[in-house]
Amino acid sequence: MWGGAARSLWRPSVDGTVGGRLRALADWTDAADLADAALDVYGDGLVEVLEERIAAELGMPAAVFFPTGTMAQQVALRCWAGRTGSPVVALHPLAHPEVHEGGALEAVSGLRTVHPTDAPRLPTADEVRDHPEPFGTLMLELPLRDAGFVLPTWEELTATVDAARERDAVVHFDGARLWECPTHFGRPLAEIAGLADSVYVSFYKSLDGMSGAALAGPEELVAEARVWLHRYGGRVFQQYPVALAALRGLDTELPRLPSYVAHARVVAGALREALAEEGGPGWFRIHPEAPHTHQFQVWLPYEPDVLTAAALALTERTGTCLFRRWSAPGAGGPPGTAFTEVTVAAAGTEWTAEDVRKAVRDFLALVAR
Repeated sequence: MWGGAARSLWRPSVDGTVGGRLRALADWTDAADLADAALDVYGDGLVEVLEERIAAELGMPAAVFFPTGTMAQQVALRCWAGRTGSPVVALHPLAHPEVHEGGALEAVSGLRTVHPTDAPRLPTADEVRDHPEPFGTLMLELPLRDAGFVLPTWEELTATVDAARERDAVVHFDGARLWECPTHFGRPLAEIAGLADSVYVSFYKSLDGMSGAALAGPEELVAEARVWLHRYGGRVFQQYPVALAALRGLDTELPRLPSYVAHARVVAGALREALAEEGGPGWFRIHPEAPHTHQFQVWLPYEPDVLTAAALALTERTGTCLFRRWSAPGAGGPPGTAFTEVTVAAAGTEWTAEDVRKAVRDFLALVAR
């Protein structure tokens, strides 16, 4: 139902069809003069082209392609552990390895994690500097997705990185969504990535790719990561469709991300205005109030199933997809509430503030029923 909506703030790749996605990729391949490129075998060919492009975009000496971000990041952290002599990684308790990877850092790599803070934001310089336990690597997720796609200021980020270096720790960025960060920081992508010793980036979260990721950093680290890529079973025979989709995303989506971030702020403001109108839900929250990226959270005082049903009913009756699935807060979250993640991409830039306000009014009318 959501995938077939006439209007949507975002059209993720999972909403498409096999034929539609393959035709779009083939059309771009022809336009990019890559139709006659050699097929890859175990990471050469188009995969090497993609790796060189990623290293250039991030201003890093080298990069290596991985089939998943989970694998890329685990390899990065275990490589740094071997080089620093410390199996301890400092990160946020809401970071991806802690929440979404089944304890793999410890189970697979024998690493241990510590948390400089549990506040719903990235750690400050003082929290990193004053943490009582030693650690070899500081991992920063930019943006911190499960806290609401939040980012520090540029000054806060550089101070936190400096504090880690004062402790002789290396810095690794979980940059799954790093592509979206330049607007908030007011800095080019390579300058942001250059603060870290290594960076992982995803090809499907912001770039509308099929899957895949890359780890970028010093040539020696990347060479070692290739060894672990093979050991982890990630040296896939052929991956040219994934590499092509990533290259297309770099050409077509990356230049448009600043416009998505800017319009996300328009959408968030219109949501806030509509929810605050008389007869609205009472308590609500847009987080962050001014989105740091093109994604943010909306919180309402209803059970998740009620809001998901209303979101589906809105699409069914009006052809407008405003929200999708709603979730309950994690442990310690406010009871009787739910949140959803809002993404604004190409389709969403066509929405005016009044379009958003009307969709909210229609949505709330369905919730009230």
